[in-house]
Order: sequence, then C-alpha cells, then structure tokens
Amino acid sequence: MENKFYQLSYRQLCTYRFLLISFFVSLSVFAQAQRITISGFVKDSLTGESLQGANIYLKGASRGVSSNAYGFYSLTITAGETELQASFVGYETKTFPLNSSKDVQLDILLLPASYANTQVTVVGRKKENNVQTAQMGKVDLSIERIKQIPAFLGEVDVLKALQLLPGVRNAGEGNAGFYVRGGGADQNLIVLDDAVVYNTGHLFGFFSVFNGDAIKNVSLIKGGMPAQYGGRLSSVVDVTMKDGNNQDYEFEGGVGTIASRFAAQGPIEKGKSSFIVAGRRTYIDALVKPFISKDANLYGSGYFFYDLNTKMNFRLGAKDRLYLSGYFGRDVFTFRNKERAFNTDIPWGNSTATVRWNHIFSKKIFANTTLVYNDYKFKFDALQNDFRITLSSGIQDLNAKIDFDYYPLPEHKIKFGAQYTYHTFLPNQVSGSQGATVFNPSNTGKKYAREYAFYIQDDWEVTSKLKLGAGLRLSGFNQVGPYFLYDKDAQGNSLDSSFFGKGKTVKNYGGLEPRFTLRYSTGANSSIKAAVTRNLQYIHLATNSGTTLPTDLWVPSTYRVRPQDGWQYAAGYFQNFKNNMFETSIEVYYKNMLNQIEYKEGFTPSLNDPEEDFTFGKGWSYGIELFVNKTRGRLTGWVGYTLSWTWRQFDSLNAGIKYPAKYDRRHDMSVVLNYNLNPKWKLGGVFVYGTGNAATFPERFYVVGGILTQEFSRINAYRLPSYHRADVSATYTPKPNSQKKFKSSWVFSIYNLYSRLNPYFIYFDQEGDPQQGTQQVKAYQVSLFPIIPSVTWNFKF
Repeated sequence: MENKFYQLSYRQLCTYRFLLISFFVSLSVFAQAQRITISGFVKDSLTGESLQGANIYLKGASRGVSSNAYGFYSLTITAGETELQASFVGYETKTFPLNSSKDVQLDILLLPASYANTQVTVVGRKKENNVQTAQMGKVDLSIERIKQIPAFLGEVDVLKALQLLPGVRNAGEGNAGFYVRGGGADQNLIVLDDAVVYNTGHLFGFFSVFNGDAIKNVSLIKGGMPAQYGGRLSSVVDVTMKDGNNQDYEFEGGVGTIASRFAAQGPIEKGKSSFIVAGRRTYIDALVKPFISKDANLYGSGYFFYDLNTKMNFRLGAKDRLYLSGYFGRDVFTFRNKERAFNTDIPWGNSTATVRWNHIFSKKIFANTTLVYNDYKFKFDALQNDFRITLSSGIQDLNAKIDFDYYPLPEHKIKFGAQYTYHTFLPNQVSGSQGATVFNPSNTGKKYAREYAFYIQDDWEVTSKLKLGAGLRLSGFNQVGPYFLYDKDAQGNSLDSSFFGKGKTVKNYGGLEPRFTLRYSTGANSSIKAAVTRNLQYIHLATNSGTTLPTDLWVPSTYRVRPQDGWQYAAGYFQNFKNNMFETSIEVYYKNMLNQIEYKEGFTPSLNDPEEDFTFGKGWSYGIELFVNKTRGRLTGWVGYTLSWTWRQFDSLNAGIKYPAKYDRRHDMSVVLNYNLNPKWKLGGVFVYGTGNAATFPERFYVVGGILTQEFSRINAYRLPSYHRADVSATYTPKPNSQKKFKSSWVFSIYNLYSRLNPYFIYFDQEGDPQQGTQQVKAYQVSLFPIIPSVTWNFKF
C-alpha cells in the first residue's frame, strides 16, 4: 500500500512550520504578559571565563535553567519581589534580590571556592545534575579533575581519562583510541571547539592531541545523543578550549619526562577581549641524539611531535561576541639507513580553524554561527639511491552551521539549527620519480561529498517528576563529482565506466534520526531514565588493526558503500546518597548496527580504491554499566564496572557465523581514587581490569616444501590473557597557601606499579630443524610497558 503520510507538498510543510512557530511565539507572548525574563552570561569573576552548565533558579524553587556552552542563560519568572540564586560546583553560590516588573539584563560573576578558602567539590556541575536531567550516559570532566589522575609518562591525557568510565574501553596498551558500547573507533564524534578531529593520537596513538593546559572542559555522551550532534553511531566527545583570562595575564607550563609545554593567556582589552596560546613538544629526538654517533648507520633517525592551540575572543557589544580558535599538530618520524642509502620521512597531523559569532536576538533567543576548516594529512616519503616514492592520504572539510537556543518558558528549552559540510577525501595518492623520470599514476582516488542536517530539540519539564527530551534530526549525504564510476566483473576487471562532472550527484543518502529521552523522579535524590536514538553515519574509517593508526583511511559513503545505521536503546536507575556525596547509577543498553564495514578475507594492503576490498555486515552489542562516584571529602573518585557483549556478522567472513568483535570485552572495571593527604601532598591511584581482547590464532601448522604453513581458527575464537594494571601518583605543592604570584608543583607518578606484562600481541615462531624432525612452533607474547616512573614539574605565574 502506498504510504501517504510522507507525501506532503512544499506548501503544506511551510504551513505546518508557520503554525508551529506561531504556537511558540503566541505561547511566549502570553507568558510575557504575566512574567519577566532575566538573561545574561555567567562567568568566573577572576578570569572572565564563561561557565557552561551553571544553574540559575529562584531560591527555594526546584525549577531553573542551566547556562549554555557560552555561559548564556534566560529565565522567565513571575514579576515581583523574589531572590535569584546562581550556583556552579567549585564556586560560591550567589544570591540576588529582585523586585522588577520589567525584563532584567544580569551578568553573573561567580567566585571560585578555592579563592574564597571554602571547600571545593571537584565535579563541575550541579550536585543533583546526574539525577535531575533527562540526559543519559553523559559525563562532564573538568580539566582540574583530569589532572589529578595518574598519567602515562606524566602527560595529562583527556582521552585516557574517558577510558576509565564504564562503557568506554581502550584500543590497546597505552593507546588514546577508544570504543564506546560496542562501537568502532570511527563511530565517536570528537570535536575541539566545534572542529572535528579525525586523528586523535600522537606517538602512533599513545598520547592524545589535546593539551591539558588549553582545555577547559570535556563532555562525553554515550547514550541519548541530542539532536544537534550527528554523523556518528556511538558517542560524542565535546572538548572546549579555554577562552583566555580577560582580567590579568597568566603563564603556566610544565617540564616532563618526554615533553614540555607552555601556555600564555591574558586580556587584549581588559574585560572585553582575551587570548590564549598553548604549545607542547616532545624531545625524544633530542634525548636520543647524543647517544648516536654521526658515523652510525642510523644517524638522523628519530621521532617527535608538537602541537599548538590558539584562541581569541572579542566582546563586540552587549549582544555580540566573536571567537577565533585553531589547532595545529604534527607527528614527524624519520628513518635513515646509510648502508642502504635509504631515507624515510613520515609526517602526519591535524589542522583546524574555527570562527564563531554569538548574537543575542532577544532575551529568549541566543544564536551561534560557526565556520570551520579542518584538515588531516598523512604522508609517506621514501628515497633509496635515486628512486623516490610518495604516498599521501587525508580528509579536508569546510563546515558551516548555525544553532539557536530558545527559552519560551522555564519548562522548555528549545534548540534548533542547521549544518553543512563539504568533504574532500584522499584515500590513496601515489607519485614517484627515478632520476629525471617522474611518474604520477592516475590513482589519486579523490572523492567529494556534501553532508547536511537540520534539527530541533526540546527539553521539556512536564511536571516536577517527569522530564522529556525530544529531538528530530534530518540528515543527508550527497556524493558528487568529479568521479569515475566503473562497472566491474567478479574478477575486478572494468567492463564500462561513467563520468560525473564537478558537482554532479553520484549518489544520495539520507533519513530521519529521532532522539528521545525521559526522566521520571522516584524521590528527591533518585530517578529512572530511558532513551531511544537513531544515528546515521556517512563516513567510515578503513582499518585492519585493533588500534587507530595514522595509516588508517577515512572513506565516504558512495555508490557502493552505504551509510552505517544504528539504533540504541538504554534505561537506567540513578540514586544519590548522603546529601549528594555519593552518586550511583546502573544502566542497561542494547545497540543494533547495520552496514558495518570490514576488509574482505585475505585482504592485503594495496593502492586500489579501498571500497573495492570492503565487505558489509551487521553488528550488535548489549550490556550493563555500574557507576559509584564520590564527589566530596578528602577522598574522592569513582568505581566503574561494565559487563558487555559485542558481536559482528558478515556473510562473507567466518562462514557467515557471528563472532565477537575485536573490541568485545566481557568484564571491564576501573577504580579511580584521589586523596588530599594535607595541603602540600595529594595522592592519586588507578586500577583497571579487563577481559583479554578477542584474537584469531593459527590452530594447525604444516611444513610444505620446508616452508611453515598455518591454518587459522575462526575469527576471534581465542582470548588474550586478561589485562590489569595499577598506577599511582603524588603531587607535591611546596607552598600551597603562598600569596606569591609564582606557584609550582611536582608530580611523581608510577605507571604499571607492579610491572604487569600485559599482552600487546602474540606471534608464533618455529624452532629446531624440520629435516631432523625436531621442529617446534612456540607462541611468544610481546608486551610494551613494564613499570615506568616519571616526574613532571608544573609552574604558574
């Protein structure tokens, strides 16, 4: 039967849109006849930094609003005499007496509790936030809390901190890549000031690209993704850079075991504009160089990485603010072999630039317009004698979006907007030369696409007990030319081809993505939540490893490659104890994923178009997560545990039988503790345990013609040994209460305290003589990191 529900004319859509807008406008006008609106920005009184998630409410009332990502708030109340309160955990609560019959413009400055010598709660949000909001699976971590966690080689890493949360598992020993609720590494949307970061790792993934000195806050959403986010199936990691101190100049940095960093911030025009610049560089190459003679065969080989964060913001008037921010980072690996006249240079990295304009249209409507450029590049350049070969890959985006925050009533907060991205993909590009001969094969493989979305989200507090979050996202993806489409036979031979000119449509995809969350309060400190979301993902990471490496390729949905399609269902119970000192939760989830991508069986890397080597299937995952978080007192920290299953099934792999995904982990537990011993010493500890990774091993060995031949098991039929590790740290602040401007601290840490040799991978080798019948095959485990002590000196003035 023909479905007439979707057959709406353009005129009908415009009519419905007009009626919807008219409803909200009339609702707002009716409310304004009886009420007044208080609006403004919430900031740190010492630095001028905007405070995201600060709570503004009437004293004694249960309802209120939270400031948005730029610190803006709007609260409509009944006119008359009352008292307004503003709070942000880690800051002193402030009370404002009000007696007005007109709208009020009120910027709120909150004083850090540490400056006022009062107790600081380390979680940067409202105390009951985890219970009262309808949002599920969201965790906010301030950089101050992240810095308290013991770090690998003393380098503070926001992504490794997220790996200690339930439902999030690491990609391997020391790796910054991660997997969320059974999703792949490419299914996480990671943004830095609204710019997508495609490769998040330094040192082949052992460190993340985020410099802690430049970061203000990190938010992880792993369930119930709001409608303003899209393009990924599993999670959102939203990283916000500091705005910069607009009151005074500040300088901070640190000298660590393998890297040093320095950051400067201050006013451009006091109270109106500010800047921050933060840089970081390793000196592994400088440390190794003195130990290698200039005459040595490998002299000139080395590795280093560096990154630079910059941001400026300007207050253009009472209603306008302009933000300019950027990131530039590079890893550089060089290899020299004089004996063979062989030189290799491998640079890779991200570049991003973001321009954001905030405009207040009215007391109730806040708009943010964003333009983003981002570029990820990988290059392999090798020279032997007079023969040179160069391989390049990457992805480049131009993005524009506009987001509106609309506050019609205290019970409603509506967010809506639109987004557009133009993608340029470079999966493989090879060129070379030999002497005077230059060759550029016609295999550049560039692909182009447009991605767009429109969304609306309403957070509606129906009653004091019931709160709903309902959103709808309409997304689309359009592969465009120039592009050659080849018709090939089963052996890969071209039979015919079609050419699509520049901008011509090759293939269209799109669909509706509903998002729904619910919270029902079962008591003053407890609630039940549920969420259902659909996500479409149009770009994919082609990888055949268990970790995220710079050689992995980003590829688009095309004529042959369909977008990934995922539904997630989640429910949970949340309970706080002892005046919100302890936060506890239990969440269950089920995720179904279609059009999953893997390489074909027997795949070997080549310079072909990657999509020619893909096979497609489905995946699903389910599990339960437990979380206990202590937020106050001398001892703080959390315990997280996840019990989960993650499966994949492909008709052309594993004889069509389902198998555990490589990131399937049955049991995963983390314990994070911080203890304030006294004003000078702070102690930290981490313990992690996880079921070993799924792996495919050879089950039988044959000697054919003197050559060892292997017969492998079914995919991921075996498990590596369990992973567990303990890390500890001690932070010493010589003069914690000093009134001097210069302050410093020493961080002593030990990674892998009891030197557990966790498996990185296992390989097989043969011993003995096959001619004499003494040949044996043995398995060998490779482990990366034994016990590693480190020390870092931090300073600030």
